[in-house]
Amino acid sequence: MKKLFTSESVTEGHPDKVCDQISDAVLDAVLTADPNGACCCEAFTTTGLVVVGGEISTKTYVDIPGIVRKTLQDIGYINPDFGIDYKSCGVVVVVDEQSGDIAQGEKEDKSPHHAQGAGDQGMMFGFACKETPELMPLPIMLAHGLTRKLAEVRKDGILSYLRPDGKSQVTVEYKDDKPVRIDAVVVAAQHNPDVELEQVRSDVKKYVVEPVCGKYLDDKTKFFINETGRFVEGGPHADTGLTGRKIIVDTYGGYARHGGGCFSGKVPNKQDRSGAYMARWIAKNIVAADLADKCEVQLSYAIGHPEPVSVLVETFGTGKLDQEKLEKIIRKVFDLTPAGTIKQLDLKRPIYKQTASYGHFGRSDLNLPWESLDKVEEIKKLATE
Repeated sequence: MKKLFTSESVTEGHPDKVCDQISDAVLDAVLTADPNGACCCEAFTTTGLVVVGGEISTKTYVDIPGIVRKTLQDIGYINPDFGIDYKSCGVVVVVDEQSGDIAQGEKEDKSPHHAQGAGDQGMMFGFACKETPELMPLPIMLAHGLTRKLAEVRKDGILSYLRPDGKSQVTVEYKDDKPVRIDAVVVAAQHNPDVELEQVRSDVKKYVVEPVCGKYLDDKTKFFINETGRFVEGGPHADTGLTGRKIIVDTYGGYARHGGGCFSGKVPNKQDRSGAYMARWIAKNIVAADLADKCEVQLSYAIGHPEPVSVLVETFGTGKLDQEKLEKIIRKVFDLTPAGTIKQLDLKRPIYKQTASYGHFGRSDLNLPWESLDKVEEIKKLATE
């Protein structure tokens, strides 16, 4: 059976991703000096302005305006013509302390359960499959590859006329549930006004698309590069940005389900973040243990309660064990409490800004604990008992 599936990604200069990076840069600054600090930080950006708000309780001082400007500079927003300028933009900070009611449920000494409770209710999903070496769906990995390459050729000066904003989209053709080729590639690359459209299209195809997607391209692949004909006005000047508005880009490109909560700016006490990381860790180790070709794990939590309300594993007909046994293995191998998740994955560290662009999963370029395969042997052993 033939089918098409599409995923998208955005560059680090996309306004929403700018906000994600600012939020996680603030979080990293808190955790660097105060691992037990509470932080839920949101950012908003528009023409010439960044607004940072949220709830932060910490023993350290965080220079939020300085973090905002450094983040914009690192991305490449160094000229007002690009959409915003790190030197001249306005920065507004509206921050309060974390709610005492929420803090009470998260602390072991104050929780009515005498154990650290979840920082919020909600359900989180993790996913893994055998389509790529990273055990990720191919469409999102290719889409991320394109946006990373856009930033790389811009920063390295190979295509110096490019500007920070950009997007990609990849449509993969599947036959019998296996990816076989790319049916369509969509790229939007912000550029200087003095470059011709045909040059942009030719260069992006040569220096971005072919190096990333070449293995899957053929003479029937369709290319849509800067399809409007012009992409000069970009960044926050063209579109407002907001933390948490690219949750599908951050995860599996729509290939797996999503619980709805974003990651950036949130300490690991918030299950939106740590629960999704735990679910990915579980799913990836199950697939790597060869117990399934595809695996999706759902965890759900109640605010203030230490144990998950539910655990569900789905293998889409590819599993070698029944669902009930897999769930028992998961509960034996992984401590699913908030405290257990944080301890096992060592999450109270400043590791988050690096995840705020190009995805939180399948990152072989980063040493992320939820991508480790350290539970494979234990899972295999339990599977044979």
